[in-house]
Parts: sequence; C-alpha cells; structure tokens
Amino acid sequence: MRQLEGKAALVTGAARGLGRECARAFARKGARVVVADLDAEGGEETVQLIRDEGGEAVFVQADVSRVEDVRAMIDTAVKRFGGLHCAINNAMRPGQNLPLADIPEELWEAMLAVNLTGVFLCMKYEIKAMLAGGGGAIVNIGSGNEHAGAYGLSHYYSAKTGLQGMTKSAALEYARKGVRINAVGPGVMATPLMEAAFADPKRHAFLMSKSPLGRFAQPEEVANAAVWLCTDEASMVVGHTLVADGGAVLT
Repeated sequence: MRQLEGKAALVTGAARGLGRECARAFARKGARVVVADLDAEGGEETVQLIRDEGGEAVFVQADVSRVEDVRAMIDTAVKRFGGLHCAINNAMRPGQNLPLADIPEELWEAMLAVNLTGVFLCMKYEIKAMLAGGGGAIVNIGSGNEHAGAYGLSHYYSAKTGLQGMTKSAALEYARKGVRINAVGPGVMATPLMEAAFADPKRHAFLMSKSPLGRFAQPEEVANAAVWLCTDEASMVVGHTLVADGGAVLT
C-alpha cells in the first residue's frame, strides 16, 4: 500500500544501514525522499536504489550538528517536493568504548553534537516546516537499551536517554498542532556498523545470547516500524518509543 503517496519525507544518516532502508521504505509507500548524509557516495547510492525501484529521491550532503546544513536539507524538501510531511532522524556517531573517566572532552562533545544536539536541530526546523504545511510526523532513532547501561558507552547512552526525553516533551508540545513525534529503539542489527563486533566470536555469541528470537534484526525490519509511525495507521501513537529489538530488552 502507498499510504504516503505525494508526501515528502526526510531521512538523515541515509547512506547505509537503517537510514538507507528507511528511505527505501518511504519511497515504496509513495513518498518522495530527501536522502541526507555526510557520505556523498553512499547517499547517492541510496538515491539510485530508490530510483531503480521506481521512486523519487534527491541527495543532500549534511552534517546534522551544523544548523546551516540542517536548514539546507529541509529547504531542499520544501523547494523540491513542496513541503515536509515525514522525517526520520537517524544520523548518529557511534561510541568508542571507554570508561567515563577516560573519555576525552572533545569526544564527549562530538558525540553529543551529533547524537543529541543534531536531533534537536533537525526537529526544530522539521517542526517549523511541518507546521507551515499543515502537520506531519517525526521519528527519532534512539536505542532499545535506553533504560539500561553498557560498559564504556556512557557518552552514547547519555545522548540516547536525552533523546528519549526530548521526544516525549516535544510530542506533548506539538500533538495538538498536527505534528506527531515518536521514537524507535532498535536492538542489534546486521548493518555495516556492526561488522567488527560480529567478527569477534565472543562478542557475536554474547550479542546473540541477548536475542530471544535467536537472530539479529535486518535493517529493513526496523525501518518498517519507523516508517509505519509516520503513516495514518499510527495516528494515535504519540510520544512513544517503539522498541524493535526482537525482545532483547526483556533479557
């Protein structure tokens, strides 16, 4: 079904992995897609995949920690596709495993700049565009582990738990104005980012032991959940974090 026919969608971090699959899922539902990423080669590959499948997309190179880049990618959606109706804020900087006292200040700042401030900037200008166009839906990509911790990742989880709070507050602020805001909490996915972890047999076995389904998620499975939240089928879902981790949070 093409529930998003004629709508304009934006996906950040869409050059590979989950972001790429979100962009493709939007296009399959009829949306015209702005593919945003720092990686121009990967972003253009995503655009070509969408076009090969009969969809419409354009690439914008953007660093979400820079307000000028954020405004430019949203302006592209408005000028190219007539507005902005859906957005998935997926761009992120992965964590480097370090105990808190060993985290350099510059790494802490860089992590928050992309993983928290970057989402704030995206939401700020996405909301403005959606209000001007009569409403829309935003999904932030958080983590399935937001209520837990992980050794060496205090900088990463600080950003992700902050994102969860920001999602809830913004959802309250804009629900009556026609902008629905939610989040998705993925678990371990079979993405290029996880290749190093999967290559370590002990790490692979540990991660697999946390999966009640006995397998890792494919990016398209999580993408389908995120894009569903942007459709009218999810019209009563507001301020929710949909955990798409195959039950790992239960272990």
